[in-house]
Amino acid sequence: MEPISVISCLVAVVIMVAKASGAPPALFIFGDSLVDSGNNNYLLTNARADSAPNGIDYPTHLPTGRFSNGLNIPDFISENLGAESVLPYLNPWLQGDALLRGANFASAGVGVLNDTGFQFAHIIKMPQQFNYFMEYKERVAGMIGLPATDSLVAGALVAICLGANDYVNNYFLLPFSLRQLHYSLDDYHAIVMLEYKKHLQKLYELGARKIMVMSVGPLGCAPSQRASRSANGECHAGLQKSAADFNSLLKSTLDELNSHFAIPVYTYANSYAMNVDMMTFPEAYGFKTSRDACCGRGRFNGLAPCDHLARCCPDRDNYVFWDAFHPTEKASRIIAARFMNGPPSDMSPLNLKTMMQLDL
Repeated sequence: MEPISVISCLVAVVIMVAKASGAPPALFIFGDSLVDSGNNNYLLTNARADSAPNGIDYPTHLPTGRFSNGLNIPDFISENLGAESVLPYLNPWLQGDALLRGANFASAGVGVLNDTGFQFAHIIKMPQQFNYFMEYKERVAGMIGLPATDSLVAGALVAICLGANDYVNNYFLLPFSLRQLHYSLDDYHAIVMLEYKKHLQKLYELGARKIMVMSVGPLGCAPSQRASRSANGECHAGLQKSAADFNSLLKSTLDELNSHFAIPVYTYANSYAMNVDMMTFPEAYGFKTSRDACCGRGRFNGLAPCDHLARCCPDRDNYVFWDAFHPTEKASRIIAARFMNGPPSDMSPLNLKTMMQLDL
């Protein structure tokens, strides 16, 4: 037996022992800026969060590429699974043991559709995120062999967050949208959902068996949209309805996909309801405002990105929103906890605690 084969067998045995002892599963993240942990740091793009005050509450107090004052939703998912945070796929430190914990393929600015995010130049569109996942599997198979790699992926949690940019930065893009010139909103919903279904099926084809799909949030209530589209700071009704309609179609799509399996593969994370909850009753969660962003410029701090020129609040835990679009670390922690243990109104058909206990 050649040395590389011996090493592969030993690592595979370690993985099997770890699985039997209840070690944390691997985690794979796909999607947009809500779950990007720093891939865009390595790209020539203006969709980035690698300047202060981003990361001000991160353990290093330095920007990481997360659109957050500290940790983001994937970090808290990892924490709730009992694991270390997974690294961005483009991070050169993603190798060895870190590679076996999983990877984050998400990229700020992307959408379901390939033409979404054109204004951000170089971002990792969904076909490339899947290509990187296939490359990841080849790298891991070189370490532990193909059967152990397939087992690692099948037992992993795969989370995907898409859709917001297809509306805010495509169909409803200001000052005008080519998509809006050519398609009614109902037709556009159908186009987006047809493509999203293909992405979800692709994840299954690549070996994922425990897939959490995050709904889009209340898009019209983001500080950016309140600032640019409302007269008195109210949520934008058109975007709110679009988000709700998209989520309804997404839930139906997941139900249809799950109907082909004895055990559910896809679970719907109702991020919309979770965010509306915090926005409607901020005091119940320890917040003081759900309208303004902590970091930004202009009306409601929603008209410019969070960067070294921005105004930054000193009391981050009082805010639901960190910047014009993204939640604070505190809000992300609350959302991730509901992913893990939430009732059927939050997580359907399974919350993450139940899903990860399934023995496939």
